[in-house]
Amino acid sequence: MLPLIIITGLLAFASSRPHGTEEINRELLLSMNKDLLRSLESQEGLPNPSVHLALRLSNYHNLAKEGEHLNRMKSDLHTYIQSSLTNSQPVTGMLALYSLALKSSCYDLNTITFMVNDKSETLLTHLKKQMEQEKEHIAFSHRPLTNYYQYSLGVLALCVSGIRVNNHVTHKLIKAVEHERFQHGDAESVDTYAMAGMALRCVKDSGSYVNSAAELDTALSKIKQKLLVSRRIDGHIGNEFSTGLAVQALIAMGSEDAEYAASMEAMRTAFRSNIYHNSMANSQILPALHKKSYLSVKSKECLNEDDTLVLESTDPVVILPSETKVKVTVEVVTSSRVTVLYSVDVPKGSSLLEALELLKGKTVGFTFETESSLWGPFLSAVNGEQARQSDRRYWHLSSDDTALTEGVSDFKIEAAQKITIKNTSY
Repeated sequence: MLPLIIITGLLAFASSRPHGTEEINRELLLSMNKDLLRSLESQEGLPNPSVHLALRLSNYHNLAKEGEHLNRMKSDLHTYIQSSLTNSQPVTGMLALYSLALKSSCYDLNTITFMVNDKSETLLTHLKKQMEQEKEHIAFSHRPLTNYYQYSLGVLALCVSGIRVNNHVTHKLIKAVEHERFQHGDAESVDTYAMAGMALRCVKDSGSYVNSAAELDTALSKIKQKLLVSRRIDGHIGNEFSTGLAVQALIAMGSEDAEYAASMEAMRTAFRSNIYHNSMANSQILPALHKKSYLSVKSKECLNEDDTLVLESTDPVVILPSETKVKVTVEVVTSSRVTVLYSVDVPKGSSLLEALELLKGKTVGFTFETESSLWGPFLSAVNGEQARQSDRRYWHLSSDDTALTEGVSDFKIEAAQKITIKNTSY
């Protein structure tokens, strides 16, 4: 009788536990969630609305820390946007992300206002005006004032907030898909196709686009095809850092689980391999791994939320510089295609930013400047030459002729290599 009791007890215990794979995936989600929460404590610069959005779309919460970050956004990020609007600088993407982050916390967007030319108007009114400016810029230059990624994000934010999107604004995005204008350098931008997919799906669901339902459906089908064709053998869509948004878009567009299952597993594998050490990347991946998208904000309710996520105290990790040195050759290619070569020995494991700092300190004539972004610092000027978004130019980075998918502070120098920094148009 005793063996039967033991067996019955073991079976009951086994049946009460989550399936092994499900439990492993749940632990991964919790770990990613905690990483994002910790990033709030070490965050430099502006509070990141994308991180806030990811935390709010998660199933697990630390409501106190999320509330603190919400207040920081309403203070510091709000001030930054106000300054940009006052100086007539385009901030479509930041306005859109800010509105999505606020809505994910069920915050009343009508209470958020900005003062321009002695006139106070709501956040969403300013976003609508920014989108009109973007649309008008497309009309005479065939491209937005900022870029199609921010343009798509603006459409999505307005739609998710229940604002009817101007048909002409939507039409411009549909035409951009039709004519394949989502380029970044020489490659198509998977991120932009993904964001456009979520934006147009929201417009379709709202029923607000009255020009041509068939035209809208064709654009959505083309976006889905572009994303699926961009899937690599390892499951990533585009690259490791565009897969999160791509999967979000496939989910938003109603794709079958089988169409993105390999990509979900690729993201899990990459996270376990510590590929995603950038909070912006994690913020786009976490919703996808929860099988959610930015469209989920539209139906978000802040009721009976889990509030059990606790951050364990951790000892600070001190990483000593490696005694092993590796040689880095830096090739700078100006907009006039003048090439200058430099060389510097750096400790193995240095970031590209650290390598450039060493080169700057040891070499007369080499200088560089950076600007901050939600993805971290990026090169804005090299040897006195600038590459500005306003001029449709940027510094393209590659290692041994392979384009970098990480920024200057994230890419690590593990072996001797040639880094090319090229002033490029887009």
